[in-house]
Amino acid sequence: MSVRASSESAAETTSAGTVDLKLEVVTIPVSDVDRATEFYGDTLGWRLDADFRDGEKRGLQFTPPGSAASIHIGAGRPPATPGSVQGPFLVVSDIQAARDDLVARGVAVGGIFHPEGGPLGDPAAGPDPDRRSYGSFAAFGDPDGNTWLLQEVTTRPPGRVDAAETAFASVADLASALRRAEAAHGEHEQRTGVRDENWPDWYAEYMVKEQTGEELPQ
Repeated sequence: MSVRASSESAAETTSAGTVDLKLEVVTIPVSDVDRATEFYGDTLGWRLDADFRDGEKRGLQFTPPGSAASIHIGAGRPPATPGSVQGPFLVVSDIQAARDDLVARGVAVGGIFHPEGGPLGDPAAGPDPDRRSYGSFAAFGDPDGNTWLLQEVTTRPPGRVDAAETAFASVADLASALRRAEAAHGEHEQRTGVRDENWPDWYAEYMVKEQTGEELPQ
């Protein structure tokens, strides 16, 4: 599902380069295709896009919910050591909700952590104290030991997204954005001391600027 809204006030942007290079598939080496299929398909609930078979050879493609990129799995394809993929990122809008969902599915997920003192700091327990975008993580692995990192992203730097469009990949992402706007708007009303009758406009401005990395309304 994709929920989109255009911003008439967004600045005109240009794309670098002459040919689009879209990262769409990452190959995950596994030792047991059936076991990996059960984990990614049944346990995680990732969408099965394709199941390729050629004699004894088999390869599958799965896509995480709301993701534009997919994974391929297949024993011996590529000839890499199962479990050698460490730390591809799965971006989420709410780190706690994402971790809770995985735990409910029976996945062994590590505790939420943040890099202390900056992006390259040593991991410290708990989410980022200021809940800054890109600052909170949790990790889990598949049966072969390939590991994944959940990363909470709520605001992206300018230029990281199309400034002319606000898009939400799922109902859950849209709901999380609405909750953040609601909390920020509550602080806005406390500062002004009056009820804001134009709160829908304020919400909309906040959600658009949060995605494009512009200064948020106060």
